[in-house]
Amino acid sequence: MAASSPPPPPPPLHQHLPYPDLSDFNRLLRSTTVPGDLAGRSSLTILAVPNAYLLRSSAARTAAAADIADVLRYHVLLEYLSWPDLRRIPTGGKLVTTLYQTTGRAAGNLGAVNLTRDEGGGVTARSPAPFSASNATILDLVGTHPYNVSVFAVNALLLPYGFDLAASETRPPVGVDITRVLFDGRDFNVAASMLEASGVKPEFEADERGAGITVFVPTDEAFADLPVTERLQSLPADRKAVVLRFHVLHSYYPLGSLESIVNPVQPTLATEDTGAGRFTLNITRVNGSVAIDTGVVQASITRTVFDQNPVAVFAVSKVLLPREIFPGETGGAIQAAAAAPPPAESAGLPPQGAEGWDTPPGRLSSPPGLREEVTSGAAIRDRVALSCIASLFLMQLLSDTSNKCFFLPWGMS
Repeated sequence: MAASSPPPPPPPLHQHLPYPDLSDFNRLLRSTTVPGDLAGRSSLTILAVPNAYLLRSSAARTAAAADIADVLRYHVLLEYLSWPDLRRIPTGGKLVTTLYQTTGRAAGNLGAVNLTRDEGGGVTARSPAPFSASNATILDLVGTHPYNVSVFAVNALLLPYGFDLAASETRPPVGVDITRVLFDGRDFNVAASMLEASGVKPEFEADERGAGITVFVPTDEAFADLPVTERLQSLPADRKAVVLRFHVLHSYYPLGSLESIVNPVQPTLATEDTGAGRFTLNITRVNGSVAIDTGVVQASITRTVFDQNPVAVFAVSKVLLPREIFPGETGGAIQAAAAAPPPAESAGLPPQGAEGWDTPPGRLSSPPGLREEVTSGAAIRDRVALSCIASLFLMQLLSDTSNKCFFLPWGMS
């Protein structure tokens, strides 16, 4: 029997909501990073709010984007539920974890929803907090991708405990401590330490006002994987600061915006200090993920670390090395060759040791001065050898003529 093929993966979340009555909820969802958060997840239940009910909440259209994103995460249950599953809910209710619970911003189990069933079979979703005013009744099953995703329509926007969207409209923005965000992320200790030591942290926090910022943060593993030839830590402090600025866009981009970015070439904070066209990033979508190309390395976004308008922080798989500082192995060799002065009169010289040629010091394999010592030493050895040969010859001659008499001129009387 042929092995059965695995079931096809569920389509993207927004494709589960193609109905006109859910267009506002769909549009709201796609304006946040929530679809990106769900990439790769399965066994989900979406509680979608039809247009007619969503219109009753004007705050849903005017509240801060970060608050809306968390409210929508609260509508994503991390469990696949069908109508039969809902009809089997016990009398005491069923607590189901939501995507909002995974952010760590909910106290205790207040990021979950409590599903209860009344005597008539109606199912209601509400916060597990006692006396919570926020609740929504499930109206109907909209669609399903069996055992992966189901979508139910509800008659109200659910709010996690403690949320007040109306108050968020006028709430002044709170500065985000980026270093604290990185340390809390538990995989960005190198980047956090560099940021603290660089002195550019106040610049980043000042840029949170206005258009906001988007920060790409290499993981500790990305720093560990740097080639030994790229000596980032040996750069002077001002160059390290430029590299850090190179990891920041001077605008707030949630993941959904990066995935659909129109102009792939984006200036960074380093561009502002050095001029247009320099220290830019090329941001595109490759194989379902966001790719960032510096001209030296290509990294990809691996996860969302923090997303609260006006600050978005994303983990990236590699350290973003600007080509203006790290031209690569070939570029570095060319620059080094261009910077080195040419050796004087070295063109066309024969190999070292050729007769009649004195090799210039720049081509010596020995320290200067040693060559002269070797030359004089060789002359001395030649003279000693000749003396030894002459002595041996004289001794042989004396031995052969030991019985003969010689009359030397200075022995004559």
